[in-house]
Amino acid sequence: MAISVFDLFKVGIGPSSSHTVGPMRAALLFTEELTERGITPARVRVELFGSLGATGHGHGTVTAVMLGLQGHAPDTVDPRAAGPSVQQVASTHRLTLPGGPTIDFDPDRDIVLHRRRRLDFHTNGMQFHAYGETGPGIAPEADPETAEPVLSRTYFSVGGGFILGEDETGEQAVVPDSTPVPYPFRTAAELLAHTRATGRSISWIMLQNELVQRTEQQVRDGLLHIWSVMRECVDQGCRATGVLPGGLKVRRRAHTLHQQLLAADGTGDPLHAMEWITLYALAVNEENAAGGRVVTAPTNGAAGIVPAVLHYYRRFVPGADDDGVVRFLLAAAAIGILFKEGASISGAEVGCQGEVGSACAMAAGGLAEVLGGTAEHVENAAEIGIEHNLGLTCDPVGGLVQIPCIERNAVASVKAITAARMAILGDGQHHVSLDKAIRTMRETGADMSVKYKETARGGLALHVIPVNIPVNIVEC
Repeated sequence: MAISVFDLFKVGIGPSSSHTVGPMRAALLFTEELTERGITPARVRVELFGSLGATGHGHGTVTAVMLGLQGHAPDTVDPRAAGPSVQQVASTHRLTLPGGPTIDFDPDRDIVLHRRRRLDFHTNGMQFHAYGETGPGIAPEADPETAEPVLSRTYFSVGGGFILGEDETGEQAVVPDSTPVPYPFRTAAELLAHTRATGRSISWIMLQNELVQRTEQQVRDGLLHIWSVMRECVDQGCRATGVLPGGLKVRRRAHTLHQQLLAADGTGDPLHAMEWITLYALAVNEENAAGGRVVTAPTNGAAGIVPAVLHYYRRFVPGADDDGVVRFLLAAAAIGILFKEGASISGAEVGCQGEVGSACAMAAGGLAEVLGGTAEHVENAAEIGIEHNLGLTCDPVGGLVQIPCIERNAVASVKAITAARMAILGDGQHHVSLDKAIRTMRETGADMSVKYKETARGGLALHVIPVNIPVNIVEC
């Protein structure tokens, strides 16, 4: 199978799946290949291109690369220890690769941000170079200006933490797994055909495909673990206070809002549920902006939407239970696969419609499934979710995943619930299919100016001038 539910929902750290999680994974892969080949370099140099170069500091890419080079993985790194580890490298100019050696490494010198250059395949491109092997009897030549690298690798972070190597960049953005699945699909039409032929739900179809690689208990346990991380993220976001890092001095609001909502319980406010949904999304995305542990859903920039809608399901829908959580996530992942296969979930490639729009559609589809909707209702809910996010630009102020990203997740969470409930009230028949909406998103993203695609060179990022933001290392 090309994409699993556990590819769409992955544990990582903020603030960005494509700019933080992906580059950390790429750096770790590079160090693993060094070890496999028995190469002990004297120097490592990293080049970041396109969107990675344009917002490398604000999106945490520089930090992520240093963590990956030290052997950390996004799903296991301790967010609290990450900062001190990176600061030590920056102050000592020494970095220890996994298993050794400790090499000279100055982030300002050895991580090069190409602000206006991009590689051909994808805007989120990066190159890793190792120079000058060390060892008994070896005289290392480690100056990148004069030496040939002993190993060079190019990687692309294509959204949601997915990484492609230079040998995997064919026409498809996802390299298919050779393992056959009982119900393959790349389009909503194919997915609906399976549900009609079997008389089963979208979550059931997705589960059968997952069972090729895991037992049903493993799938259930894995998804409930994902749900537990989402809950922990909300809890942490509701406890934390102060301002978010990065220089914009954005105040955390989730803690205060949480206290207000607890005090207002039982007042009979008809919009009370909506305010809880807003809280859940704010809590997650404030944690993401602070570099905390989150679940890509399907990206970090849109990480608050699925958890917020899932919390709505568990808190406000009668009869909600863990079985429903599993079905919700399976159905949402099936919708996410359609976006990943048919367009993109990368803000750097298609704008925020690919991140918040995809997440809104996934959450809407998942909720429609557990509200008792048919497969047609689920498809309709997902279509409504994306249709009203088409053309959404990615314009992070200061290159930080804060403004407008945090509030955008809250608004999209409410929109997803509206889309699901609207679809359930109908009969599943509608004029615009999900496939047509996804194709429109892809074409809109292709037409969109690069300044509106996670470069912080247009939109709000142009008109809201931040102060005290770290200046990127720039090579034009």
